Amino acid sequence: MAFTLQIGEQAPAFSLPATDGRTYELDDFSNAKVLVLFFTCNHCPFVLGSNATTRQMAEKYRSKGVVFAAINSNSEHTHPNDSFDHMVEHMNEEKFPWVYLRDKSQDVARAYGALRTPHFFVFDTQRKLVYTGRELDNPRQPEKATVNDLDRTLAQIIGGEQVATPLTNPIGCNVKWEGKTPTGCPVKHAIWFKYSQVLSPILVRGLFSVPKLLIRIYEISSGIFCGIKVT
Repeated sequence: MAFTLQIGEQAPAFSLPATDGRTYELDDFSNAKVLVLFFTCNHCPFVLGSNATTRQMAEKYRSKGVVFAAINSNSEHTHPNDSFDHMVEHMNEEKFPWVYLRDKSQDVARAYGALRTPHFFVFDTQRKLVYTGRELDNPRQPEKATVNDLDRTLAQIIGGEQVATPLTNPIGCNVKWEGKTPTGCPVKHAIWFKYSQVLSPILVRGLFSVPKLLIRIYEISSGIFCGIKVT
């Protein structure tokens, strides 16, 4: 089964507190012709770099019935700046044209299959997924971006057209999962990777009868899981 919500699937229900003091459910956005849910945070440079563009998109399509809602699912233990209190401060400073929701349990992020910040999910009137992925092809440096996939998607939907490219790879920081390192690697895998470089030659020299191939396979798989290139 795919980790990320698939095109055509229904938006999972949620009930999340927002920085405005209210609790929002999916049904609270029922009047939206198009709903753009995006996973974001307070600190990621890819988010900070593209917030202005996202604001422009929300304002551009607001009169056409498009509603934006942001969700922060990052663990505050991994990155304290992503706490709810900091979310409130961030919204008070920036006054973004969307509600900012807190998914502290990370259940909503798992239900949608959020991978990065930012990661966009666009739903039609029936709340079926019609697009997921990136906004810009260079969110960290939007002045160097050559494509705005979100803008193109929303224009096609509003124009009654089929979304030409419904799936792109989100570009940004990893979602900061509880109990994992900032790169998204489980702590036990991170510890293994750190010491495997030391342990493997010792084990291979015969102090323990562990085949070198098995050690190398686990070393590489741990590295891939942690987002580290192993050579």
